[in-house]
Amino acid sequence: MTEWAARRFWTAAEAVETEGGHGVALDGRMVRTPARAPLVLPSRPLAEAVAREWQDQPEVIDPAAMPLTRAANTALDRVAAARDSVIAALAEYGETDLLCYRAEAPAALAARQAEGWDPILDWAADHLGARLVCATGIIHVAQPAESLAALRAALEPLGAFELTALDDLVTLSGSLVLGLAAERGAEAPERLWALSRIDETWQAEQWGEDAEAAAQASTRRAAFLRAARFLDLARERDAA
Repeated sequence: MTEWAARRFWTAAEAVETEGGHGVALDGRMVRTPARAPLVLPSRPLAEAVAREWQDQPEVIDPAAMPLTRAANTALDRVAAARDSVIAALAEYGETDLLCYRAEAPAALAARQAEGWDPILDWAADHLGARLVCATGIIHVAQPAESLAALRAALEPLGAFELTALDDLVTLSGSLVLGLAAERGAEAPERLWALSRIDETWQAEQWGEDAEAAAQASTRRAAFLRAARFLDLARERDAA
């Protein structure tokens, strides 16, 4: 039995002005989200990038080739309606942030962690008012309440599109601080992703790279960089 697949029915996809922002039209017909809400995007660059995803579709539609469309749908159908719970879930990462848990040994790994992670934690203290406590090993360390409150406060002004991107940045890296550093443009996304992988990179250097793990890491890296691009496009930083 052949599984049904949606097929392309339009000739041209284009970004258009619409009420409340920007949309995408397929032969003049406005695109809607899976929940049937109007696909209203916050910037022209994002609308143009989403329109390109639709324009580049082959005869049989491939949803996997439309990550920006998928993220926009998530922002409108899910994140906007559950904003408080999304913020709460992201804020919890500050309680166990990756950057706060250091290796006891070997000394070279601990030094690499300190060299990479300490400047980002200093940035969080200086720019977000969130000075976090570090510990060795995996035993939980309680963070200052005022620091956790400052991290949450950094999330409160963000809109649905920004929170959608940040959710990927944080969950993929395991660090709220790295996610916020990406959101604030403190470092290039590629650099921040590399910082999130210090432990895994060290292990690969010592024992060799596992092909399956490397493939998974490559997929996650691509998703992290796409989330950063989605955020830039939504904020009109990228003129593409």
